[in-house]
Amino acid sequence: MSVFFRIPMNCQKHLFQLPDGIHYLNCAYMSPLLKSVEERGIEGMRLKRNPLAIKPVDFFTGVVSVRQKFAQMVQCDPAQVAVMPAVSYGMNSVIRNIPYRIGQHALTLSEEFPSCYYTAKRWCKDHGAELRVVARKDDLPHKGRDWNDRILEAINKDTAFVVMASVHWMNGTKFDLEEIGTRCREVGTKLIVDGSQSVGALPIDVKKANIDALICAAYKWLMGPYSTALSYIHEDFNEGIPLEESWMTRTNAERFDRLTNYVEGYKPGAVRFDVGQSSNFIFLPMLDEALGQLLEWGVEEIQEYGRVLGKPLIDYFLEKGTPVDDEEHRAHHLLGLQLPENTDGEALMEELQSRNVFVSLRGSNIRISINVFNSEEDVQELIAALNR
Repeated sequence: MSVFFRIPMNCQKHLFQLPDGIHYLNCAYMSPLLKSVEERGIEGMRLKRNPLAIKPVDFFTGVVSVRQKFAQMVQCDPAQVAVMPAVSYGMNSVIRNIPYRIGQHALTLSEEFPSCYYTAKRWCKDHGAELRVVARKDDLPHKGRDWNDRILEAINKDTAFVVMASVHWMNGTKFDLEEIGTRCREVGTKLIVDGSQSVGALPIDVKKANIDALICAAYKWLMGPYSTALSYIHEDFNEGIPLEESWMTRTNAERFDRLTNYVEGYKPGAVRFDVGQSSNFIFLPMLDEALGQLLEWGVEEIQEYGRVLGKPLIDYFLEKGTPVDDEEHRAHHLLGLQLPENTDGEALMEELQSRNVFVSLRGSNIRISINVFNSEEDVQELIAALNR
């Protein structure tokens, strides 16, 4: 097959277990495992076969590298990284610690991911507050820019917090977090971000964006195992009340012989928000390996890979008259193709899968997600299938 455009880094499919002939453009659903990540998981299982090999210190050492690597990725202090099982856990951990003042409201986006919406809704119900939703207007030529501007307009001194994704999980709209974070800081609003569909594929700096909490499922763009998540939590929450009282987050945890010498204090930073059994001897080494590989590739390079590889798709959409966001408000690793009215989305998915092309149907959008295991052939096969 001829090469019709130049890519900045080579396809990395050989490092994964994806079968030949499968065109998996669906990392936003779940990433495949790297072979090296799978091996670390198997090593963890072998370790658990013989508990004599697991020393008390091992309960605390493995997580150190994970905190450091995630902190490097999002530009924060490793002490402010918490290990969790899911985004819903992180959202609840943070939002329940946001105080309420009479007359305040919370703010989110239309069709935001349920874990974000439901947690904000619970906070509002508990305090008798309003949950305001900023909708996307699909009939505009610059939908992303307009959406971003209206989010900024909606944030005021009575907004207790904004909970939103950095990249919308259904349509790939990219938000200007630095603008939104600056506005939040000006009026004293907390900015809570779901980074599940961006962190690991799109550069982010939590300090520059004034983010108060960034919570990421690890099984998508972080390429880790399911039932794992990582969170950056700002120092403002360091005196917050965690969801659970894990023995591992206490200041005397390393001394197994003194655990019943009960103490009031937690370890410094965001460690108090860790899930119990955060030292998972199977999942944690897998996540550590995945984070290391992402840092070796470079998140900027991953995003650029998606930009170049996805350019024929953007050109194809524009040629067919399908609206797309302007480049400033469009993620390159996750694209949303809005289906024409009365299109049978499920039938279309079946047709694509019959050609071994795998994407997602989310609302009225075909969600296409590109990562380093994808190739020109994957993109060409998708275009050919859409044409049909």
